[in-house]
Amino acid sequence: MGMVFCRGCGKEIHETAPSCPHCGAPQHASGASGPRSDKDYVVTVLLCFFLGFLGVHRFYVGKIGTGILMLLTFGGFGIWALIDFIMVVLGSFTDSDGLKITNR
Repeated sequence: MGMVFCRGCGKEIHETAPSCPHCGAPQHASGASGPRSDKDYVVTVLLCFFLGFLGVHRFYVGKIGTGILMLLTFGGFGIWALIDFIMVVLGSFTDSDGLKITNR
């Protein structure tokens, strides 16, 4: 993660900052969703659909702890896997760094 210049005041801020800590100016355009994960959306969807009950998609995105829990509970008896699948498809599922996995 790097540094960028504020869109409002021009001071250097962290690239993931939603607004400038100095002037309060929003840093992302109204339609922009901010930084995205480098994990592939299609791979995540397919892993979740076919192997979601084993938590394979969570291992793929770096969420090892919850991947193990899903593996031991068969995806929360399918409910947890279904919820994850819906979140992935809607673009609100995140990787281990908190970055959204979206279809670019």
